[in-house]
Amino acid sequence: MSKFELKLPRMGESVAEATLTSWLKEVGDTIEMDEPIFEIATDKVDSEVPSEVDGVLVEKRFDVDDIVKVGQVVAVIEIEGAGEVSDEAEEQDSMEKEMAAVAEHAVVQAKEAISSPTPDYSASERFYSPLVKNIAKEEGVSFEELESISGTGKEGRVTKNDILDYIEGRSNGSVEKVESKSTERMAPQPTPDKKQDAEPLNTGQKEEMKVKVGAGDEVIPMSRMGKLIAKHMADSVSTSAHVQSFIEVDVTNIVNWRNKVKAAFEKQEGEKLTFTPIFMEAVAKALKKYPMMNISVDGDNVIKKKNINIGMAAALSDGNLIVPVIKNADQLNLVGMAKVVNDLAERSRNNQLKPDEVKDGTYTVTNVGTFGSVFGTPIINQPQVGIMALGAIRKIPSVIETEEGDFIGVRSKMYLSHSYDHRVVNGALGSMFAKSVADYLEAWDPDREI
Repeated sequence: MSKFELKLPRMGESVAEATLTSWLKEVGDTIEMDEPIFEIATDKVDSEVPSEVDGVLVEKRFDVDDIVKVGQVVAVIEIEGAGEVSDEAEEQDSMEKEMAAVAEHAVVQAKEAISSPTPDYSASERFYSPLVKNIAKEEGVSFEELESISGTGKEGRVTKNDILDYIEGRSNGSVEKVESKSTERMAPQPTPDKKQDAEPLNTGQKEEMKVKVGAGDEVIPMSRMGKLIAKHMADSVSTSAHVQSFIEVDVTNIVNWRNKVKAAFEKQEGEKLTFTPIFMEAVAKALKKYPMMNISVDGDNVIKKKNINIGMAAALSDGNLIVPVIKNADQLNLVGMAKVVNDLAERSRNNQLKPDEVKDGTYTVTNVGTFGSVFGTPIINQPQVGIMALGAIRKIPSVIETEEGDFIGVRSKMYLSHSYDHRVVNGALGSMFAKSVADYLEAWDPDREI
């Protein structure tokens, strides 16, 4: 008998560790190749890790809720045959050494950070953006140095380029470094004419609201994913200037066409035809027409994305949310779009998504109509600049314009709600983009072939 060490596999370029959330097998259980052994969770996705061999589980190296780094041995499996099984021993050894070096470097940086005082920029009367403060901290720019920089921004504010130019000049000697007067800034002393019991100054820090728990109230801890979503949403609201545009769309032709072809589509392609791939196709076309909606903001720069990768918000059974990404959505026809949408939706519900399948989105679509909502005001999925909510399709009386005159008829209509970042997307572009999606949907050919 020999033993196989099952290690945490690579899960994407940006993922270095994961939390072990549950064991699916116990010590002594017989295991088949590709059978899930344990579940892990990263900051992006939850997934199962399968066995690479047939055998018997003989050892667990980690407990539930432990943090496991990529390349670490999580389980030991006893298998038939002689010798240790190590198909990728050299690669794993190299990976472990690399991770050890990264960890050592992180420890050194942490020690340096602890030994050197963190500059306090809050005492300044000047406004500094979070980006400028972060650059200053990372580059060791003292409070006095930051105060000495001449700003070229509005009202003399220091911009990203200003502080980068200062740091470059300091390194090559063209700018004289301003020495800090003290390693720690003295707290302001009260003046003689101020009462000692006066109200404390507002430091700009938000005080956490305390909630009173009454008798009979149930305290439910937030899940790991719930806490991540809450932070992501709060960060988005504080980062982007959210504004919304709404537009009503007549989708009668789409509803009638889908009802006519959905049975044949499923028989021919082996896939159910929902409305989602139709809407995704329209959004992809609109993003191609208006590429400045397919962007991200990086400080004072705008990054125009080459690929159109549409995130598809999906609700999970536990009430949480996940956003798998349809890569290169503009290159898919309707059949291909339907297959990708159905596959991602199914694996989202079963926690089978890979970390790479929930990253690199450039725009997001969420279907609030699934739950009966007519429209909504979704929060932008950072670092994107736009998100569209699809409202419920309803039959309503509507004015129909014809050459013979206007009359009232029953039509299938819905609302598109477009939230966008007003820092870089103005009302004209935000509204034209939403109108473009609506135009594609209303121009649907009722005789279109599958």
